[in-house]
Amino acid sequence: MFQPNYEDKNRFLYACDRYHGKLQPNNLIFNANLQEFTQRVSYIANLETAGKLSPQIAFGQLEALWKQLEDSKNKLGIGSDISV
Repeated sequence: MFQPNYEDKNRFLYACDRYHGKLQPNNLIFNANLQEFTQRVSYIANLETAGKLSPQIAFGQLEALWKQLEDSKNKLGIGSDISV
């Protein structure tokens, strides 16, 4: 009988790549926030494409997510060039 591997399912649904930049705590935190942002943007875009969200609601949610990411960047003191 087939036994689903929930660890693989979670890794598929919540994919997370390693950080390749300069190892500083603020950079690592921002990278995690950025990955969460991209995951949520993907969900919202897919729900809107499938007709489960109206374009106006999707846009509002994306705008709120962008503001959260900007606030995170500012609070962490990340400059315009985070690859250094």
